[in-house]
Amino acid sequence: MRIPILCFFSLILGSSVIHAQTSAVTDSTELYLEEIDRLLLESAAAVNCVSLDSCFLNVYEYDWDEVPTVDSLTLVHRLNALDMETPIDMAYRPELESYIQFYTGKRRKQMSRMLDVSQFYFPMFEEHLAKHNIPLELKYLAVVESALNPHARSRVGATGLWQFMYATGKAYGLEVNSYYDERTDPLLATEAACRYLKKLHSLYDDWLLALAAYNAGPGNVNKAIRRSGGKTTYWGIRPFLPKETRGYVPAFIAVNYAMTFATEHNIYPDGMSIGLFESDTIMVREKLRFDQIAAYTNMSEEELVWLNPLYTKKVIPGNQGPMVLRLYRDECKNFISYKDSMLNYKPELIEEYIEERVAAKGSQSYYTVRSGDVLGVIAQRNGVSVSDLRAWNNLRGNMIRPGQKLVLYGAKNSTKEAPKINSKTSDNGTGDYIYHTVRRGDTLWDIAKLYPGVSSSDIERLNPGVNSKNLKLGQKLKIQKRSS
Repeated sequence: MRIPILCFFSLILGSSVIHAQTSAVTDSTELYLEEIDRLLLESAAAVNCVSLDSCFLNVYEYDWDEVPTVDSLTLVHRLNALDMETPIDMAYRPELESYIQFYTGKRRKQMSRMLDVSQFYFPMFEEHLAKHNIPLELKYLAVVESALNPHARSRVGATGLWQFMYATGKAYGLEVNSYYDERTDPLLATEAACRYLKKLHSLYDDWLLALAAYNAGPGNVNKAIRRSGGKTTYWGIRPFLPKETRGYVPAFIAVNYAMTFATEHNIYPDGMSIGLFESDTIMVREKLRFDQIAAYTNMSEEELVWLNPLYTKKVIPGNQGPMVLRLYRDECKNFISYKDSMLNYKPELIEEYIEERVAAKGSQSYYTVRSGDVLGVIAQRNGVSVSDLRAWNNLRGNMIRPGQKLVLYGAKNSTKEAPKINSKTSDNGTGDYIYHTVRRGDTLWDIAKLYPGVSSSDIERLNPGVNSKNLKLGQKLKIQKRSS
């Protein structure tokens, strides 16, 4: 029988007093604390049943590369068993079979990786879900959203484990600045996701509809309800939802199934990650770079990035108040012991880094959008990229409106300055023409405004067959030189 942990503490405390008679007090204290850490970690692992041994988990004695087949009747029983344990509708539907086959077949390797990484993320997810009294099965939503990658970023800018857009994250208290993006912080983003999901559920009183709204937005769910004739279940309105959302909820249910019945499908954790209880946090009040921490701990910068996705520049700001740093549990003592040495390790790089970032970013200015303006032309006139223009102003696409103020960094002093032209001469070598390379958002009217004395009809005359509707990105247009 295992001796209770408190008994161990008493025995260790007694032995440390005896040991102090023959060795330094600091040494005995260190041993005492190390033993407490070991016992706590062992206890946490036992409580959470953490095991990554595929030989132990392979209770069905599958061959290592075997892909078990499952009939529909078995799926019915398993999904209905899941459905009995949660307020989320997980009951079997024929539409789910193809999604389950996808995750347990083509995505086997990815599921193995997700099972492994889940040992780190799921305990923190479950803590927050339980705090908000919402179903623990919603932890699987992060698998669908980001494949449990806190650095994940979608093509439209949704970021982090829970894929928050900038505006939604801001509404739920997630801050984004030059040094950190709280959408990528596992704890902060999970708390925000719980609050958002709870809000969506309060609108529909149905978790599948709440998930659909999480993906497509409440507006699209409301339109689908109207188009369906007033149906108020996900499966009732599914044909009227956007295509992505029609697959989103079945994917969520399939991931629930695949990760719950992974062993039955010969899928096991790949054993490359760590459990949450093998890490710990420390509050940092000074400005500190990851390379400084790596120099005095047994952790690489890559490992620090993985454990601390919050910090986008590998720098803990230090001027934002106490900030959280997550380390391997065994490295916390090294951090405490050598923090002063870390701060003195190449301290000049902090200031050099800041100066480089400021120089690269340049001074801040503003541009007021005028009627007919498009992002491509504004960017071209100011010597910046369209992607930077979007990022600086939190724009999801190319939509802007007259009177809107756009922030610019490092832009040219004059917004009327013509862009640099790639080609200089005409076909006959007389130098009568220049060439404009079409950029995203360009129209003939916008291009003509860039060249004094040139009209859109002039461009059409010199480029037969060209009009604003058939311009192509990268296309070169011949422009007649005019005197200014």
